[in-house]
Amino acid sequence: MPKALNDFLGYCIYFWVGDGAEPIHVHVSKGIPTDKATEIWLKADGVEIAHNNSQIPGRDLKEILAFVEENRDDVVLQWLNIFGRAEYTM
Repeated sequence: MPKALNDFLGYCIYFWVGDGAEPIHVHVSKGIPTDKATEIWLKADGVEIAHNNSQIPGRDLKEILAFVEENRDDVVLQWLNIFGRAEYTM
């Protein structure tokens, strides 16, 4: 089950509730959550695209990456509220 965090440029940014054992990351898809979503991992030194399964166009993806980076603290806090632990991918 997805936990929506934000809507940005018509894209839904969310966690899957079962992802708590993994390092901090968000899923992104156009309109509604889907299992074919793009994944963006939060790293100790920035953000990184794990894959672009939802085929977000480059310009939008660049803006989404900047948005996630700018809101890193909020993403981490929400991750902690849901999963109770936080670990960055290296």
